Amino acid sequence: MRVVLTTGNYNYIKDGVSLTLNRLVGWLERNGVEVLVIAPVAEVPAMEHQGRLLPVPSFAIPTRKEYRIGRRLTAHLKDEIARFKPDLFHIAVPDITGHSALKLAERMRVPVVSSFHTRFDGYLQYYHLRLLEPWFRRKLRAFYARCEHLYVPSASMMDELAGQGIADNMRLWTRGVDHDRFNPAMRSKQWRRAHGIADNDVVIAYAGRLVAEKNMAVMARVFAGLKARGIAHRTVLLGDGPEAGWMQKALPDTVFAGFLHGEDLATGYASSDIFFFPSITETFGNVTLEAMASGLPSVTADATGSRSLVRDGETGFLVPVDREDQMIERLMQLLADGQMRRNFGGRAREIAICEHEWDGIFARLLSDYEDAVAGYSDSTRQM
Repeated sequence: MRVVLTTGNYNYIKDGVSLTLNRLVGWLERNGVEVLVIAPVAEVPAMEHQGRLLPVPSFAIPTRKEYRIGRRLTAHLKDEIARFKPDLFHIAVPDITGHSALKLAERMRVPVVSSFHTRFDGYLQYYHLRLLEPWFRRKLRAFYARCEHLYVPSASMMDELAGQGIADNMRLWTRGVDHDRFNPAMRSKQWRRAHGIADNDVVIAYAGRLVAEKNMAVMARVFAGLKARGIAHRTVLLGDGPEAGWMQKALPDTVFAGFLHGEDLATGYASSDIFFFPSITETFGNVTLEAMASGLPSVTADATGSRSLVRDGETGFLVPVDREDQMIERLMQLLADGQMRRNFGGRAREIAICEHEWDGIFARLLSDYEDAVAGYSDSTRQM
């Protein structure tokens, strides 16, 4: 099988989408599938990419210059794709490049699948563009209706999309975790001490980009509420981003550890005691799964992604995003009860190991690819 993959970010920012897609391409190529990746690039990549990558012309998003939007496929790229002779197009983002690739695939009579990674409609409220949501969802419905399959990372996200009338061709493509790397054994007193954290401090950690759409304002208010109640604890942010400036002023007692990767990130999780994640824009929640594999109980917003990972009262707590008082209460409960933290964290790791193993997840996706190709071939023969 030969697959063309288009995406908005493959190697110029190290985020959940780029890491997942690179892991997928590496697995596919090890299992006999040829992949041609087409995506925007930057002068200085953030990571070494998997597979063959062809750059598409792109431009920076005006309000978020770290991200780029790919333009239409050039004649050169179309020629490269034709020479590649793909059996399938996988379009990860329905952006300008994605629409261009969809049109090309239809002309070439090659089946198309897509995957849902980012709740762009949910982002709009954080940038005062909520009026665009109905238009945006209409565009998504029209795009995904032209695909053989839409791969969605969580059951909760599938329910949300179905409620919006988006796609009746959804299939579950969940995510895995490297549970050897993300492991409670990575806990380090040295790491804690290096960040000014005492051995007996109970640490609440957040991991991810410090951006508005991750609900940084809610997190700052919750942390401030804990401090106002005089609850002994420490807070650590494993990440960085454009919101860091005001947050450092608002949370002077919080450790801003910056972007961490690999074993450093695993050490940051394992050296913490509770995971807090108030975002409501996740389609899955890679960081929540990494925290679970690291043996941490979680307090998260009761929203897509987290709802499919956190088992309320068993591995952590799900709290309505508008109940910041309840978030504070649940964090206080875990801060005060070490046995509960251990019980919840142990169960979280069991679930991460048993239900989120990468090889099985990718093997099921490859089977879905094969179904898409076979189903498309059958339908074209009948035309």
